[in-house]
Amino acid sequence: MSDENEASTITSSSPTAKETILLHPRREPFEYGLLPISKLIFPDGTQTLVPLKRKLIQRSSSASRIDAESISETLQISIDHASLVLETLASVLPSSDGEDAGSAADVNDVVIFLYIQSYKRLVPRSHKDAVSVADVWPSTSAFDGCLSALSPLHFVRGNSRRFMPSQADEEAHQLSYLQKHITNILALLAEPVESEDDESLILTLERFEHLGFLIQFSGKGSEVIPLSQAAPFFANSDPDMPAVPVSAAQVHDWLLQHITSALEHTAEKASAKESGPANAFDLDVAMTDAGTSQGATSIQSSASYSRSPAFVEGFSKTFVVRQPSDIKGCSVKVINCHDSVIYILTPLKYATIYGCSDATIVIGAIGKSVRVEHCERVQVITAAKHICIANCRECVFFMGVNQRPLILGDNHKLQVAPYNTFYSQLEQHMTQVGVDATVNRWDEPLVLGMVDPHDSLSHPAGVSDVQSESSTSLDPDQFTNFLIPDWFAGDSPGSTKHNPFPLPEAYMASQKKKLQVMKDVKQELREVQLEENRKRELACALHVHFKDWLYSSGNIRQLYCLQGD
Repeated sequence: MSDENEASTITSSSPTAKETILLHPRREPFEYGLLPISKLIFPDGTQTLVPLKRKLIQRSSSASRIDAESISETLQISIDHASLVLETLASVLPSSDGEDAGSAADVNDVVIFLYIQSYKRLVPRSHKDAVSVADVWPSTSAFDGCLSALSPLHFVRGNSRRFMPSQADEEAHQLSYLQKHITNILALLAEPVESEDDESLILTLERFEHLGFLIQFSGKGSEVIPLSQAAPFFANSDPDMPAVPVSAAQVHDWLLQHITSALEHTAEKASAKESGPANAFDLDVAMTDAGTSQGATSIQSSASYSRSPAFVEGFSKTFVVRQPSDIKGCSVKVINCHDSVIYILTPLKYATIYGCSDATIVIGAIGKSVRVEHCERVQVITAAKHICIANCRECVFFMGVNQRPLILGDNHKLQVAPYNTFYSQLEQHMTQVGVDATVNRWDEPLVLGMVDPHDSLSHPAGVSDVQSESSTSLDPDQFTNFLIPDWFAGDSPGSTKHNPFPLPEAYMASQKKKLQVMKDVKQELREVQLEENRKRELACALHVHFKDWLYSSGNIRQLYCLQGD
């Protein structure tokens, strides 16, 4: 980020100022902040939310902050759902809101959060290479007939092989939403004042800055510019004096101008991509460097803005390792990876795992939220503040999570288990992003509806009230520790030497039992009296059984990683 002097120069009120800064939607609220709870969705927007805001303010503290109990009473939702609202809101705010983030929130942020619950996601695109997808996605599944009576839901499940829209398409969709709704959003933030003619709306600097929940500005050097510095009507305010409020109409016109310019900019990029050579790439996302070895594994990072997520996409039958130096920005998306082991061993705010199958994916420390969607037979290992699981089948989640795991959508045979690994920098990364190893709510899933109203698909009447299938806890006898090769010089001072999340008693007892059995077997093998040829036969039999287990369990991929190390 540039210093304030540079930002002020860039955003001066000169006629060319608007050409030097570019507005972007903040993707996080739209990607991680939507909850399929019908009572949070207000199709009439401000008609309901303006009086609702007044009720919330009446219940708020002197600092205009609202807690879960007040939200529960005002919105007539359960205390669990009200707590989820606060936790989800905290996870998508631009920055931490203090020590009580997740237990209380500013009323202005709450009403904006409620307003965008009416947002409809962009329909996922088909994959450009359907043949290669067919090679890794099964054409049929054991679950394909489970809900055949609910044809729209069956259609959704059949489309679990679908793929995410491009970053440019999503940004254009979000910009269009803002363009359509910015008038109402400003009405929620503005304050009425009486003028000589009639009542008008104004925005104070404090209220204006709440727009940072949905938008941000960048300069020509790709640095993020503080919202107050981007706005000409606040940029030159005396820091020692309260900023003079401005007309909401003036703010509206200024924002609409920048949203329109951003849409034009996005359209120009898309046009350049379509008219360019076959290997032209989205300016918002760098191309993939193909490779299958540890040193050449691919990642896509933002070519223009570090605010864009890094991508690990399209890997099959290999392993990928990502360290902090490999990822710019604060989020990562693992997409369309199959029969592989993916290591993202870095501190991040957000992570998305989408459309993967038959893979093991280790996501280091995530300080805001992880979303796992449309995956089959995937093992996910993560230390995170929050996780959301949607539309997955036969997946196992080994979690160290500070908040209740959220389960929604069309899921089947999900299993959850306590965190089961470590790497030398894990505790350092957890401290950086604020994940607490003393709190692990892996076994307290919160289950919401099967149908997500934010999808741009119609669903049969009444189905929206159907609850999603919950998860089961992994049998302690099937719990095993996952070994991560030491790529980071684990003997350095302060490095993590063991799993930082304490295991529940049943899982600890199972681990001790397995360790004892292994010691007993080793001792018996040492003491057994066999001729040399019998010893060779025994060693060969053990080797064959171990090899069979490696392949049947999928752990052969870990062996490849160790060989690469």
